Amino acid sequence: METAEIYAKLSRIFHEVFEDDGLVLRPDLMADDVDDWDSLSHIRLVLSVERAFGVKFSASEVGMLKNVGEFVQLIKLKS
Repeated sequence: METAEIYAKLSRIFHEVFEDDGLVLRPDLMADDVDDWDSLSHIRLVLSVERAFGVKFSASEVGMLKNVGEFVQLIKLKS
């Protein structure tokens, strides 16, 4: 799957999880940059991404992610 396709699909997931259609994904976007990104929404986000992309992440993989760019790379690696 191409990076642009991943970002497009991921954008829809972020918009749904955070209920913010104005949220623009970029590689350096971090949890601190999104007002409603707390531990509960993080779990919802990860589960939604796993479902949408048909992948599974380990707790250590998710724990090491620092930004959206790293999340995209992990999705590419797993899919």
